[in-house]
Amino acid sequence: MEPTTHYIATCPKGVEHLLAVELASIGGSNVIERRAAVAFSGPLEIAYRACLWSRLASRILLPLGEFAASNADALYAGMAAIAWEEHIPADGTIAIDAVGTTAGLTHTRFVAQKAKDAIVDRLRDVSGTRPSVEFEQPSVRVNVRLNRERATVSIDLAGSPLHIRGYRTPGDQVSAPLKENLAAALLVRAGWPRIAAAGGSLVDPMCGSGTLLVEGALIASDQAPGLLRDYWGFAGWLGHDEECWHALLDEADERAESGREHIPPIVGYDIDERALGLARACVARAGLSGHIALGRADVSELLPPVAGLAEARIPMSPGEGAGTSALAAVAFPGLVIVNPPYGVRLGEADELAALYATLGQRLLAGFDGWEAAVFTSDESLARATGLRSHSAHTFFNGPIETKLYCFTVARSQTRAEVRRAPVARSAGAEIFANRLRKNVRHLGKWARREGVTCYRVYDADLPDFAVAVDLYQGAGPDAGRRFAHVAEYAPPATVDPEVAEKRLTEAVDVIAEVLEIQPGDVALKVRKRQRGEGAQYARLAERGEFVEVEEGGLLFEVNLHDYLDTGLFLDHRPVRQLIREMVPGKRFCNLFAYTGVASVYAAAGGASAVHTVDLSETYTDWAERNMALNGFADRPGVRFFRTDARRWLTEERRRVEGGFADPYGVVFCDPPTYSASKRLGASTFDVQRDHATLIDDAAALLAPDGVLFFSTNARTFTLDTGALGNLEVEDISAKTIPPDFTRNQKIHRCYRITKPR
Repeated sequence: MEPTTHYIATCPKGVEHLLAVELASIGGSNVIERRAAVAFSGPLEIAYRACLWSRLASRILLPLGEFAASNADALYAGMAAIAWEEHIPADGTIAIDAVGTTAGLTHTRFVAQKAKDAIVDRLRDVSGTRPSVEFEQPSVRVNVRLNRERATVSIDLAGSPLHIRGYRTPGDQVSAPLKENLAAALLVRAGWPRIAAAGGSLVDPMCGSGTLLVEGALIASDQAPGLLRDYWGFAGWLGHDEECWHALLDEADERAESGREHIPPIVGYDIDERALGLARACVARAGLSGHIALGRADVSELLPPVAGLAEARIPMSPGEGAGTSALAAVAFPGLVIVNPPYGVRLGEADELAALYATLGQRLLAGFDGWEAAVFTSDESLARATGLRSHSAHTFFNGPIETKLYCFTVARSQTRAEVRRAPVARSAGAEIFANRLRKNVRHLGKWARREGVTCYRVYDADLPDFAVAVDLYQGAGPDAGRRFAHVAEYAPPATVDPEVAEKRLTEAVDVIAEVLEIQPGDVALKVRKRQRGEGAQYARLAERGEFVEVEEGGLLFEVNLHDYLDTGLFLDHRPVRQLIREMVPGKRFCNLFAYTGVASVYAAAGGASAVHTVDLSETYTDWAERNMALNGFADRPGVRFFRTDARRWLTEERRRVEGGFADPYGVVFCDPPTYSASKRLGASTFDVQRDHATLIDDAAALLAPDGVLFFSTNARTFTLDTGALGNLEVEDISAKTIPPDFTRNQKIHRCYRITKPR
């Protein structure tokens, strides 16, 4: 069996999750999202597939080593310690890309020079010859990334950025061009693969040099984006497998030849004849001249494709001969996607607003039932279309934070949805709306920066609107949808029930508007103090609707309607990340595991064993689905125990202390505040009363220096440190409350408990 190797795929910020899904689809394993990158594993064939087939990655890196690099001498020593003779031919050429800085290494050009010197000196010492430097197409391109006084050194297997497909030349420049992999990401996010598979059309009314059109055709035809490239960084690498690579090329050629027969109508419009000339040249170089129709038209003349004219040089406006009567023959509903001008350099504000308004009017006039997507950095311009987006996705076009606003065009509904506020909204509701907008702006910046897609946006900030509002962005099959989970704190008896009901109705209306969520995707619950059997997990409804969401590069099922909680405790996000960072190579145990989210984090972090314990059949099954959703269900060491956690803990303690089971490196224990399950007979559990015994049993499972994370959401909880013997206890509550919960410092208490050697 070919050995498994670890790789890093870099990408534009905002593309990480899409890239992770893509890499998993081509066979990558252990796929983990990072900032502007995705780590994955597999044999060399998978890395080759990523180079050839990834539409979203910027580079595919093969890490060779990581070492301390606080200064030039340390950098040189670390570089010289790598066996470069196993990678670079003695008569080959090299290039060095340096990224990032440390306190002692602040100039990337100097870093590249020092790294080059170390490589050259080592090869000269080993072989007596030295490679030369070649910046454009070297035999091997080396990537040196500095961060936090450390250097990570990799081979760039692609050799040049993967967005360079081969159909666009440096001279094919228009204003504000899109890189090819960003264009592909926009198409994927807008649902084009699904629409194309169903035979839907693609229209870009401001196509520029045609990047969205070409990428759309490559997706629709199942053509590998790397087929047109004539240079690969691994071709001169000593580890290259020529036979494997050519087999992949043959497969890709066959798929592309077959796929071109199924390209749906793809049409590009632009008012600039020079841009259309560049687009025609790009389409020709991509081998798609017979599959993409281009023509000159202003946005005000926008019409959909006409039946029977898909592959011809179709008329683009009434003035070119199509005529408004041709609308009777309109066919191929699909996707309109556009990257219009945005920003002061490309147009004045009033002119741009008018342009976007015209776009919206033309979509409503002729594209009923189509999907539409507008890519812009200015929310006010998106609103100028007069359409109501059902989702907005953040991307970075270079340094510019930009959003893709997605719409479903429907004449019968869209105009009504444009209404900015309900009739006769109270002054209090307007105050609530303003506070919610403020929170969304503030927390949205943090969430985009950290890649957080599910978070709390409001928590009873205003006394008259005592609700907690959590925003969930769908992933997987639910990508592109946004959901709100609204939990109302039960109003005091002094509040008139009719007044409370009116406020709640207004709150739900405001939440749907401000968060841009369809009313049917807002789940409302009344939160009351829970006590007795079921406690926090009591079933409220029987809808059985699950939604996929993403957190930390992992996928989870949530249920927004049937239970008081959704299956994902958002305030535990930092604790789960701590677990993932601590578990590599260690055994992990999750007690009172609920839906097993912490267990999935542990599996993703590389734990050698993951044991998940919960009494509920419902939640154990849910935990197993979460594990399977991320590809970890069949991993050795992953086990589920549907039993009382306290009983299992007592038995496991005996096994560990008797030498019949290995100890654990990390244990997570998040018990209910109170439980009186009928399945346990007369036994009850009270976290304040019983926590010392529970912690003692859980800590007994730990290996020396092992860590127990103990968490509770009991608001009046006090830890009995005197009953914990020689265990080392650190209150990490403040460190584990994320920014979206800072308004509620009592959301949980969390302790890091270490078993000394």
